[in-house]
Amino acid sequence: MHKNEMRLDPLTDEWTLFSEARAHQPAAASVLEEYAAQTAANPFLAGFERHTPQVLHQTSGPGGGWRVRVVPNRAQVLRVEGDHTRHGDGFYDHMDGVGAHEVVIETPDSRPLEALEMEQVEEVVLAWKLRLIDLMHDVRLRSFSVVKSVGRSAGALVPHALSQLVALAVIPARLKRKMTAARMFYDQKKRSIFEDILGEEVRSGTRIVYENHGFCVFCPYASRAPFELAIFPKRQSADFHAISDGEVVQFADALRVALRKLNGALDHPPYQLSLTTAPTRTQRLDHWGSIDRDFRWHVEILPRLYPASPLELATGSWVNGVWPEVAADYLRAVASGE
Repeated sequence: MHKNEMRLDPLTDEWTLFSEARAHQPAAASVLEEYAAQTAANPFLAGFERHTPQVLHQTSGPGGGWRVRVVPNRAQVLRVEGDHTRHGDGFYDHMDGVGAHEVVIETPDSRPLEALEMEQVEEVVLAWKLRLIDLMHDVRLRSFSVVKSVGRSAGALVPHALSQLVALAVIPARLKRKMTAARMFYDQKKRSIFEDILGEEVRSGTRIVYENHGFCVFCPYASRAPFELAIFPKRQSADFHAISDGEVVQFADALRVALRKLNGALDHPPYQLSLTTAPTRTQRLDHWGSIDRDFRWHVEILPRLYPASPLELATGSWVNGVWPEVAADYLRAVASGE
């Protein structure tokens, strides 16, 4: 008889259904095979800079030329222009798509992020930080994210190593749920739920994949997909842009190791990465007043091995065939060296 279990994510109040019956061969192939089949010219390689908009941020290599570039997304889903206030439309509400949508070109060549030298991964992380700080100067913008897709089934349109910066004039629903859970937990126990999650992972040790002085990589208790990873900072900080120079190095190391282990375990799977950070604070006191003590920025890495099932659409609950303890045990044994 197949084993079944349901696990609750304490941050989002979402259930994951674990079933051995779903532990079958992934539907998605290696992204290496996928990229080898693409023959179209890559506009993000060095020498094709004319195909990208104006540069918002750039770092240079020791031999000249650029190593990391940030440009506006040519197919923006959000724009700086517009009215960020909400308006009525009969029973409904609407507003302009105000925000920012930028592309971080992580390398001038065809290597993936995890194959870059440590210094260049650090430059990518620093580019995320500096661009978020700059976008925060626009007082209309409230929430900020870093997202990354690798592989067609994960939503990537090109094979180049890219990430995107997204700024919204609203706080999205999933972030609100996490903030609400964190605030309610803090009101009851006077400590951060992130501190307790991290403490439980360290105590158990069964889901930890890698850790250094500043960060912990682990498979979440209610992992939504096989080999899902989370990266938590060990220092309490609600804001990613408050990361110190030393933490940039530690975070780059944790991110690089996590992706290398994922590639080694699943033969370069398609995945989605999201970096969640606290929204900007308003001058008026509201129910997010304890956010600096209760919330913590973090990263989620979600392999996209299977298409979404109708059960997930109907219930909002994910279905996973690999328990996180099994995934973490396997990932710990995967080499992550050069």
